[in-house]
Amino acid sequence: MSSIPTEFKGVTAMTKANVYFDGKVVSHSLFFPDGSKKTLGLIRPCRFTFGTEKAERMELVAGACSVKLDGTSVVNRYSVGQVFEIPAKSGFDIEVTSGICEYICTFID
Repeated sequence: MSSIPTEFKGVTAMTKANVYFDGKVVSHSLFFPDGSKKTLGLIRPCRFTFGTEKAERMELVAGACSVKLDGTSVVNRYSVGQVFEIPAKSGFDIEVTSGICEYICTFID
């Protein structure tokens, strides 16, 4: 397990939420002084497909989910403290079966 941050200092937080899938996925963008961006979000129970422009690193803060990356047939289960990465210009299916999955998404250049 990696060490998941519990707070970020010195960031600009956007107050307007990013809302997807009728509010079942909601995140807020954080911008860091070095120009990098992360989102803090939550996913309610359901199954969703996301596309990526940039590569992404997902760190789970709470809950659990199952993930299948585009081009693979393997479904991996992730829970609190675990991390998975999605390649750029790709996509993934993510499913939360119960509770709320909270995450930190880092956009990787």
